[in-house]
Amino acid sequence: MYQQKKQKTMLVDKIKSYKGIILLNEMITNKRVFKTILNGDDKFLEPMLIDMVANKYCSITGDQYTVTAQGEMVFNTFMKRYQEFLKMFDVYAFVDLEAGEFAFAKYFEFNSDAEWDAYKTNQRFDDVRIAVCNYKKMDAKEIVFMAFINENRFDTSSTGWQMDLLSDAIWLEMDEIVRSAINLTDLGDESVIVDIINQGSKLVVDLMKQEVDYRKNELISQQGNEDVTTVIEEEIVTYEEDIVYYEAYYDPQFLSPIWYAPLFIW
Repeated sequence: MYQQKKQKTMLVDKIKSYKGIILLNEMITNKRVFKTILNGDDKFLEPMLIDMVANKYCSITGDQYTVTAQGEMVFNTFMKRYQEFLKMFDVYAFVDLEAGEFAFAKYFEFNSDAEWDAYKTNQRFDDVRIAVCNYKKMDAKEIVFMAFINENRFDTSSTGWQMDLLSDAIWLEMDEIVRSAINLTDLGDESVIVDIINQGSKLVVDLMKQEVDYRKNELISQQGNEDVTTVIEEEIVTYEEDIVYYEAYYDPQFLSPIWYAPLFIW
């Protein structure tokens, strides 16, 4: 009974943390101002905002809620994870398990997003991100949450997004995705997931190298513009540093330390 209660509390706190990330993003990235006297659908967010003040992730300045240094630190940590998710884990969303092929291997062969979308959604490709998370002992729900963000499932420009955020529907959907996804047991022998991760890690680094080559070619074509040249040179340095960073993922069990850093503590 105690163990069940503890697991339920952890799940509630986890969902609260996801909601907190969405609110921090609104305040930090989208510059949305939440007044202490909330109007319209923002009124539904009041308990959450008060909770964030109580836990020092937000404070009240004048007549509005503002993000504290502690809140910014949580958001920055999450965004580092999110960027790593986009670079390192999205590649496992479209894998042909029978042929041992990754859709992303042909990413640079398409001339438009429409062509790429049509290719990667072919039924022969399976999503094995949850299985990869299981093997690396990651929180699969957080990966689904990031995927939802990438798909703009939390559309804060739409009417009624506040109620959608606070309802159970989207969180239950996340649970169902984790439960129904391909997992380690479905893949059978451990060597299968190790091979998938090995191929995926090398593909990610290869794609980054192709991106570096693209930027270098762009640099050559714009030599006459010193400002542009400086910017692109700086970007190339960043890409090359990223390549070295992500080569650590050649070890199938490797996981960057940023994934172990705590986010919210409620």
